Amino acid sequence: MDRLEQLKQFIGKEFTQSPSPFMRWLNPIILSAEEGQLEFQYIIRQEWLNPVGNLHGGITAAIIDDIIGATMYSLNEGSFMTTINNVIDYFSAAKENDIIVAETKIIKRGKQFVNAQCEIWNADKTRLIARGTSNLFKINN
Repeated sequence: MDRLEQLKQFIGKEFTQSPSPFMRWLNPIILSAEEGQLEFQYIIRQEWLNPVGNLHGGITAAIIDDIIGATMYSLNEGSFMTTINNVIDYFSAAKENDIIVAETKIIKRGKQFVNAQCEIWNADKTRLIARGTSNLFKINN
């Protein structure tokens, strides 16, 4: 089974078969999966909070990096893509037990480099929480 089909198999479910232990810890629910475009849902847990009770910026960055990695996985390429930078803008807070939705898309796909974007929204997509862009470099295995 190809990687995209593996992702599609989990639409509406927790992605328990991720090859990434970190993603399994984040415990996303896959809402949609297309080549180069994913949508995952997360429930904010207590251990993801900063001292004032908001979603920690480091967790936000980790979610963005992780789902962009999964987006590269959906491309079914034989090469591994490694992140060379992340740029993240934070717009709004989220609290414990809030549901957030992360959406990705490929902005530019070249032979060696890929530029991808992720937006994190509240559950009904009326409030943008963060937006991140990443450049990734293809590593031939």
